[in-house]
Amino acid sequence: MLTIERIGVDIGRRMRLEDAIEWAAENQVRYIDIQLDTGPNKVDSFDDARAAAIRDQAERRGVILGLHTLSAVNVAEYSPFLSDAVDAYMRAYIEVAPKLGAEWIVVHAGYHFTADVKPRMEAGLARLQRMVEHAEKHGALLLLENLNKEPADAEVHYLAHTIEEWRYYHDRIHSPAFALSFTANHAHLMPDGLEGFVEAIPLDRVREVRLADCFRNGHEQHLLPGQGDFDFGAMFSLLEGKGFEGHYMNAFGTLADMQKARHDMLRMARDAGLPTS
Repeated sequence: MLTIERIGVDIGRRMRLEDAIEWAAENQVRYIDIQLDTGPNKVDSFDDARAAAIRDQAERRGVILGLHTLSAVNVAEYSPFLSDAVDAYMRAYIEVAPKLGAEWIVVHAGYHFTADVKPRMEAGLARLQRMVEHAEKHGALLLLENLNKEPADAEVHYLAHTIEEWRYYHDRIHSPAFALSFTANHAHLMPDGLEGFVEAIPLDRVREVRLADCFRNGHEQHLLPGQGDFDFGAMFSLLEGKGFEGHYMNAFGTLADMQKARHDMLRMARDAGLPTS
């Protein structure tokens, strides 16, 4: 049964982590995502004392925390020095996650520059395999996200935005420290659509479904529900009907927009005939 507590809010870089946990608890939001890349939440700003206090705060307030790495950091990097820096960046997230009590880390496959697809994919796969081994040692869970398409004539393209590219990684990485984060609106941009992705992917490996509105076969937008043509009710019916039991994550607009949308989405699911409570 779909319940409102299964629909979370992506805090991103909007608030200090301690404040984000309080906001979530006060608004009865059980799941939150947060980035640790800038401001008061920089990944290297969490000493053991602060991390322990945050872990205790989240547990006390009933908030489940996940981390979300920055897609601008190229996981498919192969250049000297920069490659080492990407490794260090990902290791830092992995090592801080258990200290904060974070239950997952959303990661990406990187991007290519049109003429170097194969070496970029190989470099990204090798890095993800290394990072999964590191996550195993630290008790962290990595979730590989399917990213959005870019215009056909763009030089730079995200990897793992098609079913085939995403499969390249998840077919080759099998570990209790590795699963998937499915961005449903990114699938809506592709010819296969939501139904094609859900039919093709190993849904039992999906732990999180990320949500925003957009237009079918359009370009990357994170619109509020109703501003595009994504059918949230049909999406909930499809995923729940296939046995998805993980959490959903709203990623659009303001905190108030995402909080309101949690209730709107539950109504959409109910209108589509899905049992809710």
